[in-house]
Amino acid sequence: KVQLVESGGGSVQAGGSLTLTCTASEYIMNNYCSGWVRQGPGKEREGVAAIDSMGIARNYANSVKGRFTISKDRAKNTLYLQMDNLTPEDSAMYYCATDCAFSYVRFPPAEETDYYSQGTQVTVSS
Repeated sequence: KVQLVESGGGSVQAGGSLTLTCTASEYIMNNYCSGWVRQGPGKEREGVAAIDSMGIARNYANSVKGRFTISKDRAKNTLYLQMDNLTPEDSAMYYCATDCAFSYVRFPPAEETDYYSQGTQVTVSS
């Protein structure tokens, strides 16, 4: 069973920053595309960012390009999402996920919960 443990999130004013952190097994971090998915109230689930197994190539949804940065520390088996210049539209539940299709920032179906963390809420106020 894949285990992804997420931390971070919280509330911030528009223009502010937050960092999300996710830890997983060494095998997952070193062998699979990983990234972040979000789902806002009344919105479809959206792949936000993806990083390849080596932690070199990164890909982003257009909605966050230039504001969010995904990174990975392979020595610590940890994935990060640095979110800057946040807007109220970024408010959502954020999930760390793995086994993604890197080129499309696409992740397994939501019902395949083994590939997802427990989620953390990000709320941005105007």
